[in-house]
Amino acid sequence: MEIMDTSLETMLQQVDTLQIRLQQVRPLGNEALSKIKSALEMEYTFESNRIEGNTLTLQETALVVSEGVTIGGKSMREHLEAINHAQAIEFIKEIASADVDITERTVKEIHALILHGINREQAGRYRSVPVMIVGSRHMPPQPYLIAPQMEQFIRDYSSLQSNGAHPVLVAAFLHDELVKIHPFIDGNGRTSRLLMNLYLLSKGYPIATLKGDSEAKQAYYTALEQSHVDSDRKPFNLLVANAVKQSLEKYLQIIEAQML
Repeated sequence: MEIMDTSLETMLQQVDTLQIRLQQVRPLGNEALSKIKSALEMEYTFESNRIEGNTLTLQETALVVSEGVTIGGKSMREHLEAINHAQAIEFIKEIASADVDITERTVKEIHALILHGINREQAGRYRSVPVMIVGSRHMPPQPYLIAPQMEQFIRDYSSLQSNGAHPVLVAAFLHDELVKIHPFIDGNGRTSRLLMNLYLLSKGYPIATLKGDSEAKQAYYTALEQSHVDSDRKPFNLLVANAVKQSLEKYLQIIEAQML
């Protein structure tokens, strides 16, 4: 894939350039900007759920979330996944705007929203049983190791920030490492992507969407596998940086078109 032909440093430089352009664009009216953000957030909900096997289309996702429509032939769980994810986006936007630092509690609160009405007993709680990830050689830690690893996860995140790591790399770390620990019985992927975007939003970036089509999904899981099994974070960092770059480009394209 083309993403692997571009060095991480170059990719981050491109992201920085786009971010400066975004900051320099004069603000649109609140109504126009709200519509743009809503459309991009709906796309994010669709793609994030699509990665996990949700079969609602983008249009169906929008009808479920915005209109409360029930889609024939689709499960209740798929409906709840769309509604819950949209509500979780509102939550991370509130946290980001309040400039509250990420803690274990933040992670659990995001997860509780993801599994709301789907699995009441497990929502917002670390798993108490061992798990295996289908198709992966990575073995998540035993339940008794989750608490100390999550504590270390938050310390490592704080250390990255203190050492001035690029925001995109910090966001990628939050996603990558949380999936590796796999602290929940279900919903780890969605929670990780929301945590990544919470951090990006807090640093002034638009939401970055990781695609859920077959090719993108395979690249996503392959990059995670390389990180978790081979201790090579670069492919996943590149993948996230590319998603942020594409998000900035799309955001700018829409805003600049509105300004004509």
